[in-house]
Amino acid sequence: MGVDMAKITISGHPGSGTSSLVQKLMEHYGWDSVNGGQIFRDEAKARNLSLQEFGELCKDDEMIDRQLDERLKEIISEDVVEIVESRLSGWWAFKLEENCIRLWLDVSDEERANRVVNREGISFEQALSENSERAKIDSQRYMRMYGLDPEQKQPYTHVLDATHIGIDEVFKLTLEILEG
Repeated sequence: MGVDMAKITISGHPGSGTSSLVQKLMEHYGWDSVNGGQIFRDEAKARNLSLQEFGELCKDDEMIDRQLDERLKEIISEDVVEIVESRLSGWWAFKLEENCIRLWLDVSDEERANRVVNREGISFEQALSENSERAKIDSQRYMRMYGLDPEQKQPYTHVLDATHIGIDEVFKLTLEILEG
């Protein structure tokens, strides 16, 4: 399909559309993916904790995060899948000097909250508050642990503002990046 690049990392905050984009890319190319958020959710579930509780635990026990992040770095380095989706996958690929497309989906806080409301059926205020709190906790943790700010766009080869466009347009623009 004209794609020379074997790998793409896709990053963004919760509600930015990363999972939807990954699904479309998998269907289009027949690619495999690893989702760092799913690894995080699976670990929370295995410990019988909510995502918020597990996030708090990770804040207090850095070894959990470090183990999950080491697994993502291994996956990126091993070339076992074509798509790696996580908030820090672009950072890890950048630091590992992996030759891949590193995409960040940028979406306003309000639009991300709207998307979470539609996906999870919670109130807008709750979605906005939970997204904000999670981003704050994660940013503090990443800065303390790794000295990096996920808000910085330095490691990304491409940043798409997906605030006012739907998944079909995001997909089209991503195909242009991959095939261009």
